[in-house]
Amino acid sequence: MTKNCYSNVLDETMAITIIQIQRWTKMLLGKSVEHVHQGEGKVYSKDEIKGYYNDLTEKVTIDKSLLYSDKLPLIKQLDGQYIYFPVAIFQYALGCYDLWLIEKDEIYKKKFIQCALWTLEKQDEEGRWDNFSHVYKNAPYGAMAQGEGASVLLRAYVLTGNVSYRKAARKAVDFMLQGLEKGGTTEYADGKVIFKEYTNQPVVLNGWIFAWWGLYDYVLSTNDNDRYKSLLNKSLDSLVKSLPIFKNNYWSLYDYDRKLTSPFYHNLHIAQMKVMYDLTGKEIFKEYANRWQKQQRNVFCKSLAFIIKAIQKIKE
Repeated sequence: MTKNCYSNVLDETMAITIIQIQRWTKMLLGKSVEHVHQGEGKVYSKDEIKGYYNDLTEKVTIDKSLLYSDKLPLIKQLDGQYIYFPVAIFQYALGCYDLWLIEKDEIYKKKFIQCALWTLEKQDEEGRWDNFSHVYKNAPYGAMAQGEGASVLLRAYVLTGNVSYRKAARKAVDFMLQGLEKGGTTEYADGKVIFKEYTNQPVVLNGWIFAWWGLYDYVLSTNDNDRYKSLLNKSLDSLVKSLPIFKNNYWSLYDYDRKLTSPFYHNLHIAQMKVMYDLTGKEIFKEYANRWQKQQRNVFCKSLAFIIKAIQKIKE
């Protein structure tokens, strides 16, 4: 290999590394749309479809220019290309919906409807959204996308009364609940019901909970819910039994492979635990929220987690 070839490879490697470092820094500082502060939802209800369970409003307010255009959120990939990423649009929509409920400004309602129409139009005949084919060609679907898409559609139904949204939400949930062996996004094993954010990767805690909230919304919205409620409860029991996998002595863990979470995901876990306790009344969620919040406030735990996570990222 010539010197120039070595130089080109080095330049390309450095370019990718710089992009990764920029994304990582923004994530830590909460300055990217993907990783803003996401606390407990501000206006959700346990008994009806209302606001969302996670506060996604900063995904909207971080750059309000999008509200006044006909554009939808785009995500920048490592190669510099921009794509429509369903989960990003679903979360933006849910942030708009909450802001509309809070502020009653029609601009948020209008943008939510635009996102909901996109959600409806981009769903395929099987009720799916292609969320991951840009990274996993053979595993494009995921339970988190299905659940959040259903949550958007059900709020659009509440807002408009258009039954097309409710029918599409059912299709989304039905596909989500199909077993992995049938091409779906739910793992049925050893009596457990596990919602998989990535069908080809270890189980992810935050994605499981986002998916569970989608099914929770569907159960709230329909009388045809015996089967759905049973699976909701079975997945809840499975989640409770699996929680010890997602902890160590000083921080929370991202997935079944026990990768350490970034500060963003640690804070998200705390918010999710608080909401799950509120929705279900199960004390274990309160215990985990308190445990992880205490660790988040501990300088030693926080510093150790930051250093180990940084090393983990460098090795990836």
